[in-house]
Amino acid sequence: MVCKDTCIKFSDFERGMDIKMIIRKYVATDCKAISELFYNTVHCVNAKDYTHEQLNAWATGNIDLEKWDASFQAHCAVVAIEDDIIVGFGDIDSSGYLDRLYVHKNYQGKGIASAICDELEQSANAENFSTHASITAKPFFEKRGYSVLKKQQVEQNGILLTNYIMTKKEGHL
Repeated sequence: MVCKDTCIKFSDFERGMDIKMIIRKYVATDCKAISELFYNTVHCVNAKDYTHEQLNAWATGNIDLEKWDASFQAHCAVVAIEDDIIVGFGDIDSSGYLDRLYVHKNYQGKGIASAICDELEQSANAENFSTHASITAKPFFEKRGYSVLKKQQVEQNGILLTNYIMTKKEGHL
């Protein structure tokens, strides 16, 4: 799947929030930085909802960067940049499955996840969207019009984690 090849600029005036960032298409050289962002976000932001053992199983710190890059290249993947720092990333496939959506632990609550999600959903050109949302992310997706289809336990590195299969119809953009 190919993303639009445009940069989207957001300012505090346009979004009504205290952010100045751009969202651009993912490139392979982003992979290491977003793998670190992923690890730090999971271990800090999700710590309120998951045990230390679960966090270590979810984000081990040993991501296969080649596999991750291939996955991002196969999807529509974008990164959000503020002050020359990657502050968030996400990817969606052609069926509308939103695979990953993470925002830097120090940039939470600034509208970055919403901006990334808006871009991904618009780029996907799908009738329906779905995701497997963490306990932490569930309220965010509910505010975006996603509904829980099923609460589930998934095994990650031998440890069970709770997440939610959530879906949304296109008309709820």
